[in-house]
Amino acid sequence: MTTVELRFSALPEHVRTARLVAAAVARRAGVDEAVLDEVRLAVGEACTRAVGLHRSNAVTAPVRVVLIEDEKKFSIEVGDEVPSGAAAPAGRVPGARTTDGDGSPLTGTGPAPEAVDGLDGDDEMGLAVISGLVDDFEVLAGETGGVIRMSWPTAPAPALP
Repeated sequence: MTTVELRFSALPEHVRTARLVAAAVARRAGVDEAVLDEVRLAVGEACTRAVGLHRSNAVTAPVRVVLIEDEKKFSIEVGDEVPSGAAAPAGRVPGARTTDGDGSPLTGTGPAPEAVDGLDGDDEMGLAVISGLVDDFEVLAGETGGVIRMSWPTAPAPALP
């Protein structure tokens, strides 16, 4: 398992760098070329959401992006340091597997994002975009911050003669 970790100040101009790094690592991990644009867009939305949460809650800690290359899948975790009480429950996106701070599952089939109190328009849209781009994703929120986990299948390495 190969891991790349990126931390950046919560500034919008750093989101582009995170997208480029994620796409490069995904390509190296064996993610299908046709899916790389989806990886780039999903990472951009997750990082933009984390930057927005940091800025609106005056959190000075960096946003974290962890890129994990496993044998059969490529995973990305985008984490923020905004406690779950300060941020809206981000997990009410159809199809998302979510947990709250104590690890108990929240339903992914709850109300649409726009029906959850406290989500602003950008947050709603970002999570909706991610849900449309990524089949396997999860939103976690806890006392020390939140994480959006996304994964894509990778192609097996070609056999050498």
